[in-house]
Amino acid sequence: MSPPPPRLTLVLGGARSGKSAHAEALVMACPAPWLYLATAEIWDDEMAARVGHHRARRGEGWITQDVPLALPEAVAAAPGPVLVDCLTLWLTNLILGEADVAAATDRLEAACAAAPGPVVLVSNEVGLGIVPDNALARRFRDEAGRMHQRLAARADRVVLTVAGLPLVVKPQAPAGSPP
Repeated sequence: MSPPPPRLTLVLGGARSGKSAHAEALVMACPAPWLYLATAEIWDDEMAARVGHHRARRGEGWITQDVPLALPEAVAAAPGPVLVDCLTLWLTNLILGEADVAAATDRLEAACAAAPGPVVLVSNEVGLGIVPDNALARRFRDEAGRMHQRLAARADRVVLTVAGLPLVVKPQAPAGSPP
């Protein structure tokens, strides 16, 4: 069995990079039950199929809560290990709901810092492509980049997944070392 993840891990990657499966394995290194905070809203059959695939892959031991907007509150209330999948869907929900993204990120940071068990955050790395051709997409990309930077600075470990391979970008510091 792998050692449990540090208090806060950020797992980034592109579409189908293996980020969710990697994050699930990190959380499953802790004793069950594991809390899965799902931020997706299901608007069509294709999205329902994606969610079904994720649920089937997770199997037993997982408790799933759907939190399209109330993510900080759900993290704060988590009794143990928690997996958030994914931050960019949460960001989409915030932007489309015209919420204050910076304030919501403040609340998420505080919730992660106060969580009693490990928190693993999954998010899509969207800043590696071309500049989007419309204002909403550019805002989304910029807000995601700012959110990722803030959470990566706070995280004990940051992992970038590429082609199913986890690449540690920020390793966990040894116990007792300065931050």
